[in-house]
Amino acid sequence: MIYVVGTGPGKDDMMTIAARQLIDKAEILVGWPRLLSLFPDFQGERVEMPGNIDQTMQYLARCLSRDVVVLASGDPMLFGIGKRICQHFQPHERQVVPGISSIQMLFSEVGLDMNNLYISSSHGKLPDFDFLFAHDKVALVTDKHLGPFEIAQQARLRQLERTFIIGENLGYSEQRIWMLQADQVQRSYDMNVVVVLNERGSDERQ
Repeated sequence: MIYVVGTGPGKDDMMTIAARQLIDKAEILVGWPRLLSLFPDFQGERVEMPGNIDQTMQYLARCLSRDVVVLASGDPMLFGIGKRICQHFQPHERQVVPGISSIQMLFSEVGLDMNNLYISSSHGKLPDFDFLFAHDKVALVTDKHLGPFEIAQQARLRQLERTFIIGENLGYSEQRIWMLQADQVQRSYDMNVVVVLNERGSDERQ
């Protein structure tokens, strides 16, 4: 059985009890090195996830007779590996255990509700910025190629007033949260989530 387990945003006390129980009883733990390092006391087999996702699926297919936990940062179904595993394996072959996402954590940290939120990602793709900026509240999981700075430049190009909330290293000791205007956004941030707010709301569209 393949268990896809969300480890939350990095803090041990924010991992669910269900996630911890599955990890404790697993025969094999699969994940990126950073996630595997969160469980130094795990006694079973550790497998670092290869860069090729197809290789990961092939490996997991050979392990269906064993209890395998695939670690996912945050929530597995929010731009995580959960979608691909659910597409590849039948329902009786896999189970997804949700976790607290970095987006949830950032909104909670700044005391902002998630109502009417549009969620997207810049991982390996170029967003439709016109569509994105049509929403008053947007959250994006970013990567090192297209992050807060590039998104802010697109807002400036369109002469849009937007507030950028950037959460770096959420859940870790190096956590930093920034609330900036587009022209204040720096070129580089560590692992982050960015929220783009149109605080003028419907006034701008009139």
